[in-house]
Amino acid sequence: MKNYYIIDFDSTFTQVEALDELARISLENHPDKDAIYKKIENFTNLAMEGKISFREALTGRVKLLNANKSHLNKLVSRLKKSVSRSFERNKEFFKENQDTAWIVSGGFKEFITPVVTPYHIKKENIYANTFKFDGEGNIIGYDDTNPLSDEGGKVKLLKELKIDGRIYGIGDGYSDFQLKESGLIEKFFAFTENISRQSVTEKADHITPSFDEFLYVNDLPRAISYPKNRILCLLVGDVPEIAAHILKRDGFSIRIKDTFEEKYTKDVGMLLLADGVKLNDEQLARADKLKTIGVLGDSKETIDRKICTEKGVVIFDDKKLKKRNAEFIPRRMADFINNGDTDMSRNFPNLTLPRLTKAHRLLHIHENVPGIMAQINNVYAENGINIISQFLMTKGNLGYAVTDVHVAYDKKMLKELKQIDNTIKFRILYK
Repeated sequence: MKNYYIIDFDSTFTQVEALDELARISLENHPDKDAIYKKIENFTNLAMEGKISFREALTGRVKLLNANKSHLNKLVSRLKKSVSRSFERNKEFFKENQDTAWIVSGGFKEFITPVVTPYHIKKENIYANTFKFDGEGNIIGYDDTNPLSDEGGKVKLLKELKIDGRIYGIGDGYSDFQLKESGLIEKFFAFTENISRQSVTEKADHITPSFDEFLYVNDLPRAISYPKNRILCLLVGDVPEIAAHILKRDGFSIRIKDTFEEKYTKDVGMLLLADGVKLNDEQLARADKLKTIGVLGDSKETIDRKICTEKGVVIFDDKKLKKRNAEFIPRRMADFINNGDTDMSRNFPNLTLPRLTKAHRLLHIHENVPGIMAQINNVYAENGINIISQFLMTKGNLGYAVTDVHVAYDKKMLKELKQIDNTIKFRILYK
């Protein structure tokens, strides 16, 4: 059986609720705009939480819009810049699944179609409402014969379509959960990258903080090897708010603490330390998932660099205490996780890599001993791997080998690379 992916639009494919954004455009010069915005947002939230019927909310919002076709053009431009980041980076998934990746929304085709079609989603696979216009292009209502304009509209639509396959639903609202409740879909994934509604998440089969997470748990092709929402990023001490904002926006799971609490030791993937925060050697030695540490100060005074190097943990620090480094250090950490860059690291060979395109990047951190590169490349040769590019740098007893390969290979090769003597850490990046 084929897998079908039924994806919501508002606050799922895009970061925003489109009708709320349309109101901000159409009512920009209205004297009571703030009060009307609030009414529209209230309709949206009540419907998404299942507290009023979808039709009641839709009718109420459309009446308040005071919009026309010229406003729709501005809205489309804004929505194209507001596509959810995890959907944006997984464009290739939609290209490969364009027959079975569908948009099903209570929104409107007039703004949905131009936003999603650049992602290889076919027009015939976009199911949404349509506006009614008067002779001057003003929005005066919507087609109320469309099942998606009614309460339980997504359920009614899928019953009409009679899809022969396994259906997975992805969305943030109550109307998306109704698909699961109806028994029409295999699983419902509550999408929380932009907003989390408890009334929806508590009923979901799985909470997916990003589209990467959905693809990962279903073992589907994706842009990155491991969902960034699963990488715990711990900020310790008086870390500036901008640093947390940068890392959270990039998709990492953020915790802000006064001290490095023991309960986080086995799970932390990234650490950002405020100036003067010292790290316990014994705790550091047991942090086996830790990949990178940023220090808003001189790392020499706060962490044992030798332990970090032996564990393959990349350090970025700020010994000159420049104000801009509250932004610069988190970005360096993110660049290492996202692209493998070690530029300006304190303990690793400094390497700035080209952006990865249509390949897998394999990062092999090892002790710099004679013959290890021969062993690495022998594994590639024995597995018939076509190497696109390869980078190697060393620093003292540490070696950092980065190999970009074509995506077709047996996964046993990854195990072989990890088992090479003197390997410290091994990681994959997909693109």
